[in-house]
Amino acid sequence: MTPSATENRRERKMQETSARLTSLCRRFTAERGLAGFTIEEVCEQADVSRRTFFNYFASKDDAVLGANPDEETELLAAEFLARSSRGWAAVLDDLVDLVIDHFEAVGVDAVAHAEFVAAVEREPRLLLRFMGISRDRDRQVVELVALREKTGTDDPHVEASVSILSTLIRTSGDAFLDPGNTREFAVILRESLAAMRAVLASPTSRKAQL
Repeated sequence: MTPSATENRRERKMQETSARLTSLCRRFTAERGLAGFTIEEVCEQADVSRRTFFNYFASKDDAVLGANPDEETELLAAEFLARSSRGWAAVLDDLVDLVIDHFEAVGVDAVAHAEFVAAVEREPRLLLRFMGISRDRDRQVVELVALREKTGTDDPHVEASVSILSTLIRTSGDAFLDPGNTREFAVILRESLAAMRAVLASPTSRKAQL
């Protein structure tokens, strides 16, 4: 087996372990609340050690949210900054590519989404934590874009890029998780990006100009 094949196999195993821990924590939370189970119970069910759990998540809260913010930020920064600047249009293309890679690695689907919703309904404070993580991630993406494009974080191009990305992710995620959907998330997200660009490229009406 080649080194790259070994690495890919290792990454898949890590993704599977992370997803299993998150699924178990969400199910236990929905059934009993966060205080109703221990990390040891999760580890026993997942057939991993307590040490392994903390290699993936800092707490039960993070496991339910499927969040490892520090690791995700490092990966995003490394991959995004590795792509040289090619203008503002390319910023969105690169960010969308990274979102798709992350989405596919995490393996979001209707079942995982239903487990998340059930857990949040039992523990509403998790929604506030999730929103906080999302806001922090947006700020970090703003800083990354500004760094790569050699401009300030208050540059309107930076703010517009991240705002557009957030909107596209939200609407595409909703469409992907719709019970009647049959399309891949990557297809939906890229179609949404193309539609957004088509709208912005449309000639301004004379009425609007006046």
